[in-house]
Amino acid sequence: MLKFGIIGGGWYGCHIASSLRALGFEVKLFEQHDRLFHEASGNNQFRLHQGFHYARHSATRVQSRDGCSRFIERYPGLSAPVANNIYAVPVGDSLVDYDTYRLVMTSTGLHFDEVAASDLDLTNIAGAMRTSERVLNLTRARSYFESSLGDCLRMGEPVRTVVNASEGVEIDGERFDFAIDASWGHFEGVPAQVFYEPTLLLYYEGPPDFPAVTLVDGPLCSIYPTEIDTLYTLSSVPFTPLGRCDTAGEARAARDEVTSALVEQRRMAMERQISRYVPGFRDLFRFAGPQLAIKTKPHGAFDDRSCHVFQTGNVFSVLSGKIDTIFFAVERILALIEAERGGMALHVPSSLRDDIRRVSRQVEQQ
Repeated sequence: MLKFGIIGGGWYGCHIASSLRALGFEVKLFEQHDRLFHEASGNNQFRLHQGFHYARHSATRVQSRDGCSRFIERYPGLSAPVANNIYAVPVGDSLVDYDTYRLVMTSTGLHFDEVAASDLDLTNIAGAMRTSERVLNLTRARSYFESSLGDCLRMGEPVRTVVNASEGVEIDGERFDFAIDASWGHFEGVPAQVFYEPTLLLYYEGPPDFPAVTLVDGPLCSIYPTEIDTLYTLSSVPFTPLGRCDTAGEARAARDEVTSALVEQRRMAMERQISRYVPGFRDLFRFAGPQLAIKTKPHGAFDDRSCHVFQTGNVFSVLSGKIDTIFFAVERILALIEAERGGMALHVPSSLRDDIRRVSRQVEQQ
């Protein structure tokens, strides 16, 4: 029986721990805070993607498309349908035109219904479509994993040291066969070119029947519901990020130094931006407060948020930005272990010619 130590109690850490435990492995999950989903997994737009958000990266679209249905099947109670979910391509402000965007989504096999922007009270829109995305229920997810993982959890225990050895790995002196860093590079970093992005999302109180509106693709913005039907997030590609940091420590410092003046400045900018497309925003929504988090992103302008798993000895590092790709992560880890511990092809002679001769003799004897 293999023993796994997992660092980080977000979506990836919890799903990997749950999956490995279901397969009969021994698992311990270390979370530095006193509750799960305390960092990036609990501070985001709570969107269960299908791939519509990523017109410029095929792997992210495909992983999200496939992972979304698997997520609903595996965790049916941890998300809910968004009644009216709209993706809209603005006139002149998008990096792709509407016809191109529609073609990309069609070729990916994603289902949508085209709608008229005038029917949605949107302005400066070249085209729009309605899709069937879902919103994550964070409160239920915390409760579910706290209950299902039970004694596997080590809450309030920040990991201090990981020692990678030839016969296993030690986490704070305790031996494991493998360690899985699901902290998005906050513990030891990842062997890839990434940067750490402190972010500022905004919460708003609004009408319960207001549609989710996502403007694509490029430096645009979106309104998305939460598990509370009158509470929404407002996000903006140019105004939600608070900078690019080389290390997780620098990003945490930037996040923790956010002032009310900065929040007010970004709020004004984000409201101006969204009002260009949703002209009634200021009349319908009331600012409720900020949300602060840190994202880990790969360098590059091609919008890659697909899942990557890196292995250094007996330590795996997971990097991704989408909840939907949790399944890819655990399957990739198991595949690497299987290849290493017995899945390699043996050097034995082929029996094919013997099989041919055996069948030929049988036929000749008939």
